[in-house]
Amino acid sequence: MLQKTVDQPDRLSYDELMLFNLFQSQSDPALNLSPNDVKAKLDRKEKIIFLDVREDWEVAINRLEGAVHIPLGVLGQRFSELTPDDEIIVYCHMGVRSLKATRFLKDQKFKNVMNLAGGIEAWSVQIDPKVPRYK
Repeated sequence: MLQKTVDQPDRLSYDELMLFNLFQSQSDPALNLSPNDVKAKLDRKEKIIFLDVREDWEVAINRLEGAVHIPLGVLGQRFSELTPDDEIIVYCHMGVRSLKATRFLKDQKFKNVMNLAGGIEAWSVQIDPKVPRYK
């Protein structure tokens, strides 16, 4: 997935690439969708709920339009605000917290929940460079 960005050295440093790969290798492939897979769903006009589990200060930096914002720390108290039958794509900065949130929602019997692999950082690098990156 992120290897495709190697030819874009101005967008992703070697250290960032290694960090992405580390997070990817520790994740569960059955719970992850690549940014390209998510974009394909959007292009097909599939109804997706984006769930942003980052902190308020992170959302101030960037966000995906229309995303529901429930920080990971309060997801246990607020997950009932979501509909278990909706298709939900969870994201955070790099995909680690959102993978935890995805597993939690699966445990709560959410049927169609997946993690955005690499988080909003991968989205910015691979799909939409207009989405600001953390500095």
